[in-house]
Amino acid sequence: MAVTNQPGKYEASNFQTGLCDCCDDCGTCCYGFFCLPCLGCSIASDMDECCMCGIGMPIRSVYRTRYNIRGSLCKDYYAAACCTVCATCQLKRDIDLRKKQGIF
Repeated sequence: MAVTNQPGKYEASNFQTGLCDCCDDCGTCCYGFFCLPCLGCSIASDMDECCMCGIGMPIRSVYRTRYNIRGSLCKDYYAAACCTVCATCQLKRDIDLRKKQGIF
């Protein structure tokens, strides 16, 4: 049998929801708005990280790298610094969607 495709990287994708798509999951949005540290702990737990690591640029970058999501450290920094709640909620929405799809 001849090899016709070489193994390689998966094609890069985007986050499954936008940064400001809070209405896609109002529960997560409210969770992030009223108790951001708790949402961060939930994300860290999902990713088997320390509870203090669930908010900010580092966890976002690790997640993007793990699932080959387009972006950069600079974009991660600005999203986490300028839109902390929105960026954290986006990450949690993406995790929940990947769990439903069976790819988390």
